[in-house]
Amino acid sequence: MIQAKTRWNLAPWGKDDDQQAKLLSDQLDIPPLVAKLLVQRGYKEKEAAETFLRGGADQLHDPYLLKGMKEAVARIKQAADNKEFIRIYGDYDADGVSSTSLLIHVFRELGYHFDYYIPHRALEGYGMNRGAIDLAAAAGVRLIVTVDTGISAYEQIEYAKELGIDVVVTDHHEPPEQLPDAVAVVNPKQEDCPYPFKGLAGVGVAFKLAHALMERPPMEWTDIVCLGTIADIMPLTDENRVLVRAGLQQLQDTSNTGFRALSEACGIELDQVTSTTVAFGMAPRINAAGRLDHAKRAVELLTTGDYDEAIRSASSLDVLNKERQRIVEGIVKEAEQQWQGKREAAQASSVPEPAVIVLAGEGWNVGVIGIVASKMLERYYKPVIVLGIDAESGMCKGSARSIEGYDLHAALTECDSLLDHYGGHQAAAGMSLHRDQLPAFEQKLGELAMEWLTEQDWIPKTAIDLICSVEDASVHTISQLAQLEPFGAGNPSPRLLFQSAELADYRTMGKESRHLKLSLRKGRAALDAVGFGMGELSEQLRSGLPVNLVGELSINEWNGQRKAQLQIHDIHFGGELMRFPEREHFGQVYQMLRRMRRMPMNGLESQLSEQSGWPEQTVKVMIEVFRELGFIEIDGTHLVVVETPEKRDLATSEKYQAAKLEAERLRMPYVG
Repeated sequence: MIQAKTRWNLAPWGKDDDQQAKLLSDQLDIPPLVAKLLVQRGYKEKEAAETFLRGGADQLHDPYLLKGMKEAVARIKQAADNKEFIRIYGDYDADGVSSTSLLIHVFRELGYHFDYYIPHRALEGYGMNRGAIDLAAAAGVRLIVTVDTGISAYEQIEYAKELGIDVVVTDHHEPPEQLPDAVAVVNPKQEDCPYPFKGLAGVGVAFKLAHALMERPPMEWTDIVCLGTIADIMPLTDENRVLVRAGLQQLQDTSNTGFRALSEACGIELDQVTSTTVAFGMAPRINAAGRLDHAKRAVELLTTGDYDEAIRSASSLDVLNKERQRIVEGIVKEAEQQWQGKREAAQASSVPEPAVIVLAGEGWNVGVIGIVASKMLERYYKPVIVLGIDAESGMCKGSARSIEGYDLHAALTECDSLLDHYGGHQAAAGMSLHRDQLPAFEQKLGELAMEWLTEQDWIPKTAIDLICSVEDASVHTISQLAQLEPFGAGNPSPRLLFQSAELADYRTMGKESRHLKLSLRKGRAALDAVGFGMGELSEQLRSGLPVNLVGELSINEWNGQRKAQLQIHDIHFGGELMRFPEREHFGQVYQMLRRMRRMPMNGLESQLSEQSGWPEQTVKVMIEVFRELGFIEIDGTHLVVVETPEKRDLATSEKYQAAKLEAERLRMPYVG
């Protein structure tokens, strides 16, 4: 028997969804699976689906809908007319580099008198600082335009004003309560900003500024917008989808010398570039400049027209990235040793191991500790804080990554008295504190985790779009899935569940038989499935028996042949696949009952099963839970929905808790 490693969370799917998908498939002439995925992601009507699939620059919003845009444009044009010296002030990550590079291209095109400045990560830290403003004043700068930064720089902008420098802020980070008193603040997340899309990256906001200044969307630079948006993990929906898709097309035949050099340095074929190759090939090298050296190296690459200079810059970034990888590998090794020591100490003391991983080391490069935290999270699925300690001052700078259910920002707020500074959101955060506070900090974080998290929160979850059959996984259908690209945050590559597929054959492959190759069958249809690093599972498989798989579909091309293939994310083999619904699934069935109000019990479970997609046994459990909570009553042979029931949480039902605990005991994936 092979147990799934994660909880499988299948998105709700009802009879109405099925009918809508069939209609969409006919209207748009697309395969049923593509239509189902569109419906599942909220594009249920023909017009919305067509816009998602084929929308272009005509779908971009008016930049003047952004609060502050009118004032920003007026001040920048005034500076241009008066030949004032403008300085672009950016950030050192890939989004900041992209934002800065974009405005450099725009300002060059418009003939402005300008330069740019990005602070040094280790020497100056994030955001605007007084030293940089002093340098601007000394250089005769009269206007600073920030990109991907500035929304929290109230004091620094006040100082700039004292020196006679105006500031236009363009940013996308969460605004603080007190906004800077700048000439203009352009940020779609401002509370009273009417802009319809709040998910722009810093480079996206810079693009809107460029649109307003040039009186047209400068689509020729969407390759740069694409880089920053993907690197900053912004949702690839609405405008971001338009900009990233246009940017990927631009990259395939880019005139940007820097991108051509960068593609050579990291071995990317530009005519086959995808959001994945940008995220894992280009973005790390752009980020490496700011992490280990200075981000201006990356800006120079993206703004040069000299190919020899571009090759030198790209090669140096590739070297920096390799050095970054080496440094990360060394810190991860030390972090692992430190964590194992904590686990062994807990075991020796007969106490549970720490609920939150807090690791700190002298000399750990603060530019890469976020990457280390992410790697530790992937391995142990616990909230992680990794800190670099300054040996002389004893001050620690940390980076945190979290799991679903543990709000890092809320946790750090609870630890406010122990911290010098902190900021971030639910999933990622940063902080600084003295090393003497580390024991109390670790203890408090652990206490909060035990208070906030349930047993099931410690098990990673795999979100699944749909159940798919082997017959539906044809080469034609998979090729049509490309219409849903680009994939990324907000629009992930479809994850599909193949339930009870016949295992026709299996074998191992690769060096030391590390990988697993399966052949699935349903009637005459066949599908290959590959599990990388899963070779050891072959000993537990048996041909002819059903297997449950979660994965992503792709086309494998080999020796001129194209075959459908599933890349396996998780596998369950042997024993019954436990079906346990999430809260939203209970809500879905309850709403079905509310619409019927009163109905015969005879055949009800079968009827609800057909409408909801849940097996009758699961529906029966739901009805028992609703009855226990007082949401429904049984009147002889009929079920009656209570008109105004008392509000009660599902967790207060003993039947609900018993069913959930049984599922957790079996450690099976939950499938809804």
